[in-house]
Amino acid sequence: MKNRIIIGVSILVFIIIVIRLIPLLTKGSGSGLSDQGRPPVAVEVAPARFGPIKEIRRFTGTVFPYNQYIVAPKVAGRVIQIGKRIGDPVSRGEVIARIDDAEYQQAVREAEASLKIAEASLSEARSQVDLARQERDRAKSLESRGMATAAELDAALSNYEARQARYDLALAQVDQRRAMLESSRIRLGYTVLTASGSGFIGERFVDEGALLAPNTAVVLVVEIDSVIVRTTITERDYGHIEKGQPVKVLVDAFQGMDFSGNVARIAPMMQQESRMAEIEVEVDNASHMLKPGMFARIEVVTAEKDSTQLVPSAAVVERGGETVMFIVPDGESVARFVRVTTGIVTPELTEIVEPHINGQVVTLGQHLLDDGSPVILEKEIHGQSGGADSSRGERNIR
Repeated sequence: MKNRIIIGVSILVFIIIVIRLIPLLTKGSGSGLSDQGRPPVAVEVAPARFGPIKEIRRFTGTVFPYNQYIVAPKVAGRVIQIGKRIGDPVSRGEVIARIDDAEYQQAVREAEASLKIAEASLSEARSQVDLARQERDRAKSLESRGMATAAELDAALSNYEARQARYDLALAQVDQRRAMLESSRIRLGYTVLTASGSGFIGERFVDEGALLAPNTAVVLVVEIDSVIVRTTITERDYGHIEKGQPVKVLVDAFQGMDFSGNVARIAPMMQQESRMAEIEVEVDNASHMLKPGMFARIEVVTAEKDSTQLVPSAAVVERGGETVMFIVPDGESVARFVRVTTGIVTPELTEIVEPHINGQVVTLGQHLLDDGSPVILEKEIHGQSGGADSSRGERNIR
């Protein structure tokens, strides 16, 4: 009895297992038939080719003058002349403005008079020193022959030393008066404001008749024979930018034109707040077309190859963390799944370092493909269909 129960349970378990396996086996068999019989996928393809490619990084920045400075007086006074207005060219040493110099002229004359007085006092002190020296020498001679006392000799020596001290004082006063005269002349020179470098008047801050304090801005001079374009780059781009790299600069004011420059300076640090670093591009501006303050677009070629294997960038996709493509080999109508190594990438073209591609690459419809999927090319669709059918094929591709 016990054996019959065991046998019956075993048979029941076997039947259950068979029942569970039948659907799985049927599904697997049906899948195979489905793969063999599934319709081809309509795709767009393009040939791989060899050609040149450039990797271009694009940034935005602002045009700055190569140099700029403010012309301002070092002394107070009233402006009596300004000979320049906005946009006027200036050269080094050219007079920009004049300040009323009557008081400073008078100060120079007073300093000259004080110097003459000091020089006269010095001349008198020199004569007294010479006289005191003679008296000292005579007292020494008389004292050595016993004709003068030691007290008389001491008096002569003391008188000489006093006269010599007065002479030294007069000499120092002459030096002081000369320094004062030179200072007065310098302050007088400050009433004439000149350009310290060539350029153009960028701004004019005051007009004639204005009363100025020291260091009040009169005009701004900008030097634009060369200009600087400043921009910022991210940490991702920092390693691709080097000093001396050629740069193309474009501005909205001159559509269709570009200006050539070079990376002149790269900041040695990233700003902690923005994680950006500043770079400066120097551009020759002999035509003076580029103006400070213009918005600029900067293009830097960071990599370039004259001849390499290229495919449309639309053909390269990411699947499972890998860079892949689907290739339709020559003479076949199936898509092959290929892992690729890319190089330079642009919005239009991508460099394929490996493998070498034989056939055409799928540029549209990859999301419907697996390795070995049958395909029908877009040109075949157009060749087999016309009118409404052709239009329907394009919609399916999309």
